Amino acid sequence: MIFGNLSEKLQDVFARLRGRGKLTEKDVDAALREVRLALLEADVNFRVVKDFIGRVKSRAMGQEVLGSLTPGHQVIKIVNDELTQLLGGKAIPLTMASTPPTKIMLVGLQGSGKTTTAAKLAAMLGKRGRRPLLVAADVYRPAAIKQLQVLGETVGIPVFNMGQGQSPVNICKAAVEHGRSHNNDVIIFDTAGRLHVDDELMEELGEIKEAVEPHEILLVVDAMTGQDAVNVAASFDERLDLGGVVLTKLDGDARGGAALSIAAVTGKPIKFAAMGEKLTDLEVFHPDRMASRILGMGDVLSLIEKAEEVMDQEKVKALGQKLAAAQFTFEDFLEQLNQVRQMGPLDQIIGMIPGLAGAKQLQGLQVDESQLRKVEAIINSMTPQERRNPSLLNGSRRKRIARGSGTTVQDVNRLVKQFNQTRELMKKLGTFDKGKRRMSKGFLSFFQ
Repeated sequence: MIFGNLSEKLQDVFARLRGRGKLTEKDVDAALREVRLALLEADVNFRVVKDFIGRVKSRAMGQEVLGSLTPGHQVIKIVNDELTQLLGGKAIPLTMASTPPTKIMLVGLQGSGKTTTAAKLAAMLGKRGRRPLLVAADVYRPAAIKQLQVLGETVGIPVFNMGQGQSPVNICKAAVEHGRSHNNDVIIFDTAGRLHVDDELMEELGEIKEAVEPHEILLVVDAMTGQDAVNVAASFDERLDLGGVVLTKLDGDARGGAALSIAAVTGKPIKFAAMGEKLTDLEVFHPDRMASRILGMGDVLSLIEKAEEVMDQEKVKALGQKLAAAQFTFEDFLEQLNQVRQMGPLDQIIGMIPGLAGAKQLQGLQVDESQLRKVEAIINSMTPQERRNPSLLNGSRRKRIARGSGTTVQDVNRLVKQFNQTRELMKKLGTFDKGKRRMSKGFLSFFQ
C-alpha cells in the first residue's frame, strides 16, 4: 500500500491522541517525537522533517489546541494542513502553450520509467481530446525506440523516430516540424536516461532544451530511489530549470520519503504520480488528497474520478435498478468485477475509502489474482440461463460447473452463497434513486 509504513505509524499516534479529553504540552511533545521518528524511518530528508515538526509544534502548542474541547482532532488537522503544504500545497497543472504544439520534455536517470511515463502521459492527454506525438529521442539504450513504438501502438499514439544513428538534438528538432505538419498539439520527448553527474550527457539535454524550447520539462523520478531522489532533482533543476516532477513506482514504496522531500527541497511541484504498471495508472498529483490518504482519511474525489473513467454511467444506473429489485445476476457481477479491477489494485481503492483506509484488519491486504480468475472461470462455466437465473443451480449443475472451471464443488457453493448474500443485502439497502441516504448508511455499516 502507498505510504503503508508511514501511514500505519501516524495513524497509531493519532488514535491515541483522539482518545484523550485534554492534551498537555508533554502529550504533544511525545506525539511529535513519534511523528518525527516515523518520517525519518520513511526516508524523508532530515531537514524537511525538522522544519515540518517545527511548524506543527508551533501551531499545536497554542490555545487553538490546548484549550480545545477536541484537542486530538485539532492536532490531526494541523498535521494534515502542514503535510499538504509539504507535498506542494495544491495540484499544479501542465503548462500548455497558447499556440500549439505544447512541447513536453521528459528527463531523468536510467531506469526511472521515462519511456513508460511518456506513453502514460500521452494516453492521458489523448483521453482529454489532445492529439499527442511521442518522440523517440533515446538513441543510447538498446530497444528504447522499439519499446516506445510498442507502447505508442498500445495506447493509439503515433511515435516519431529517426533510428539510433541520429543526434538526439536533430531528432527533437525534426519531431517538432513533423508534429506541426501533422496537427499534433502536444509533443512529448522521451530522452535518454543519464546520471546527473555526467556533464557531457547533461549538456546534451541543455542543447535539446535550447533547440526545441519546451514549455514543460518534467523530471521522472523512481520513488523507490529514496534520499538520493532529492539530490537528483536538485541537480537536474540546476541545469534545466524543471517545471515539475513525475513520481513513478509510488505503489511499490511503502516508505514514500521521496514524495515527501522533493517538493519541499526543490520547490518544484509533483505534477503526476504513477500508481501501477498499467498504461492507465498515471494520476494528477493532488497534495491535499495524498495527505488525507497518508493520515487514513481516504480520498473520495480520486475514487469517484477513477470510477467515472472506467464505468459506463448508463450501465451503472441500470445496475442500480436491478439491485433494488433483487434482479442482480452473475453476468452483472462479472461485469462489475472487471470494471473494479480496471480502477487499480484493491489495496489502493481501499486506501481511498474513509474509514477503511486505516482499518487494522485491512492493512497489508493483498488480493490474489488467481482467486479472481477462479471466480471468473466458475461464472464463465455457467450457461447463459444459469448466470441470469442462479436459482437453477442445483447439485448436478454445480458439479458440472466445477468440472468445467477446474475448481471444486465447494468453490462453486461458496461463490453462490456469497452472491446470494450480496444480492439480499443490496435489496435491503433500498433503491439507488429514492433511498441514497439509507443505502449509504447501510453500506458503511457493512464494513464496520
